[in-house]
Amino acid sequence: MTDASLTPPPGVIIVFSDIWCSFAHIAIHRLHATRKRLGLEHQVGFDLRAFPLELLNDAPSPRPGTDSEVGRMASMEPEAGWQLWQDKDWLYPSTMLPALEAIQAAKEQSLSASEQLDLGLRKAFWAQSRCVSHRKVILDVAAETGSVDVTALAAALDDGRARSALMEQAAVSRTDRVNCSPHLFLSDGADYPNPGIEVRWEGDYGIGFPVIESDDPKIYEDILLKAATE
Repeated sequence: MTDASLTPPPGVIIVFSDIWCSFAHIAIHRLHATRKRLGLEHQVGFDLRAFPLELLNDAPSPRPGTDSEVGRMASMEPEAGWQLWQDKDWLYPSTMLPALEAIQAAKEQSLSASEQLDLGLRKAFWAQSRCVSHRKVILDVAAETGSVDVTALAAALDDGRARSALMEQAAVSRTDRVNCSPHLFLSDGADYPNPGIEVRWEGDYGIGFPVIESDDPKIYEDILLKAATE
């Protein structure tokens, strides 16, 4: 995958992110909500790509880290859907790779199918405490979207046809071209790491907590209008 692959066609926004990332949960929510408010659902699509933190960090994402983010992130964008983990401890996802692979596999059907599965999986994890690393949960979420062919998705997961795309995206995520989750790319070459949010950490990750220095949600309107007119 080359730098050219980070330049989407007009009307498409490339989004690198991980489901484990609370900042990405905010970004995806704001992209969908702002696109709908602006009436651009047929003009702008999202090409969702994996920024798999567990491969970049060579370890699963620590639950204390995500737990420490929920309260602060929820106050910024409550409608995205949030709660502290409510199910049994052993059902907390130890990997996001199957879910990230499923999002890539859904692109065979359409960008829209991939978008809806991605959004559904994020809500299932952050707002519903569901084990989105489990095949049945992934397929249940796909069915709940009403826009994903579940039989086709199951076949793609079973033969692993999207796994190479996932690993290619992981390799790009390791380069200095992609800085974080989320990181957005437009067709004119503009890119936006963690759009509109400046953050620092008080204490170590998983022990301390995020401190938001600034937040400008309006940047999503600017990004979407720019993508729609390229």
